[in-house]
Amino acid sequence: MLDRLTERMSQLDWSCVRRSLDEQGYAKLPPLLDAAACEHIIGTYTEEANFRKTIAMARYRFGIGEYKYYDTPLPPLLQQLREKLYPGLARIANDWTERLRGGAAAYPERLAEFQERCREAGQTRPTPLILKYEAGGYNCLHQDMYGDVFFPFQVVFALNRLGEDYKGGEFLLVEQRPRAQSRGHALTLAQGEGLIFPTNQRPVQGLRGYYRTAVRHGVSTVTEGTRYSLGIIFHDAK
Repeated sequence: MLDRLTERMSQLDWSCVRRSLDEQGYAKLPPLLDAAACEHIIGTYTEEANFRKTIAMARYRFGIGEYKYYDTPLPPLLQQLREKLYPGLARIANDWTERLRGGAAAYPERLAEFQERCREAGQTRPTPLILKYEAGGYNCLHQDMYGDVFFPFQVVFALNRLGEDYKGGEFLLVEQRPRAQSRGHALTLAQGEGLIFPTNQRPVQGLRGYYRTAVRHGVSTVTEGTRYSLGIIFHDAK
């Protein structure tokens, strides 16, 4: 399973990913997770020893559904996704930082180095999570920051089959453009596909250079069945 994931990740077209992030503000990934890997990850949901915290979304008015944060050590598949996706995204993140701030590279090449920066800021709790929505469930628009140190990108993977296991539940991205009305995207993913999107904001080309556009994400209402997804967040939490 890990070998198949390594092979698929080695074939990623990072120039295409960069172009999509620059132009659209998000980038779809091909099915890095096959059906067996998706079922394996869904199977971890009932094994409480895998998790450090469970959130009932309605309790906090986040929406309707449930998600669980994995504890350390992360399951090998999740650890591999986190480590192998980070370097390519860090290069793009540094380009975005330069456009918005005009400064030097802000993100190291290796995830371990970035996690050390999180630890220095008191952020030591792992943030990868699995989310579950039954019919009627949804997730309000939000951002996943968790502390002063955060990585500009995160990735979500669809774990089961749209149209067969569930209906509805589109992934939502909303850009809050300065001095303009917001722009929204409603995106769907096939089983095993991933979506890279901004954690906080993205640079958009304007007449006088780049400007910041804040981005929030959520999930529309699931109308039938049960929807599972996997969230890969690269910064840790306080």
